[in-house]
Amino acid sequence: MGQGHNHSNHQTSHNDHSHHHTSTSQNLAWAFFLNLFFSIFELVGGIYSNSIAIISDAFHDFGDALSLTFVWYLQKVSTKPIDRHFDYGYKRFSILGALIISVLLSVGSVLMIIESIKRFITPAESKADVMFVLAVVGVVVNGIAMFRLHHGTSFSEKAVYLHFVEDILGWIAVLLGSVCMYFWDVPWLDPMMSLGIAIWILYNAYGNTKQVMRIFLQAVPVSLNRSNLIERWNQIQGVKSVHDIKVWSLDGNHHVASLHVLIEKKVKIGEFQKIKENIRNIASEFEIIHTTIEIETDEEKCNLHYQ
Repeated sequence: MGQGHNHSNHQTSHNDHSHHHTSTSQNLAWAFFLNLFFSIFELVGGIYSNSIAIISDAFHDFGDALSLTFVWYLQKVSTKPIDRHFDYGYKRFSILGALIISVLLSVGSVLMIIESIKRFITPAESKADVMFVLAVVGVVVNGIAMFRLHHGTSFSEKAVYLHFVEDILGWIAVLLGSVCMYFWDVPWLDPMMSLGIAIWILYNAYGNTKQVMRIFLQAVPVSLNRSNLIERWNQIQGVKSVHDIKVWSLDGNHHVASLHVLIEKKVKIGEFQKIKENIRNIASEFEIIHTTIEIETDEEKCNLHYQ
């Protein structure tokens, strides 16, 4: 049965996917090494400057470096082809990594909030000049990592990119805070900055976790216009109607669909293949990589157990 796909197009698509996965792995590896070395540098600087904002961020960064190792490994696993264990391939392993890093970000944020409240109760002097130097380095290092992940499309890259955006905002806050602390006696400013950074991270980690959970729970992809897709399918010549439509996502970028198609009486059996090709071509425009089609005629009764 011909699929209507050109072999060279398939090869190009395969090469593009290979290039994308290699690029993703390299970006995550970059992020890991930057995070690891910078978290050690940050911890030493935080202890020396006696800044709870910097110390708590160092532990948060170190935890992220460890989780990045796992995310990077899962991203590599996600490129494996379909086998007897996973009929849809390993793409979903990528979002498992995104879920892990989001949960770790959330846990780290809660710990930062607890430490910040403790410092509010018993304020301590911090070395503002050392904090300023660390903040400048923090903005530069995280800026490099953020730039590397800026065009990432996988949920893993988006989760890690979000982390670096948060870090840069946090370091800008530390930068401004250290200037204020240098000129004025405001020891409470350090824990206040730490608290603000933690709440911001927690808020964004929740948003990312929510998106990932939608994929795990097989929700209709947010980026996909379902009504537009169905309308396009209904407009295909020879199609009377489409129903029992199921669309879900493997990893946030690649979707899967199944549908029942009621064919008009005048359509001959030999024309069914052409209708199926048209359905699949429209589906591919909506990032749907696999479409299961069940053809029905007026004589058939569709026995659906649920709608």
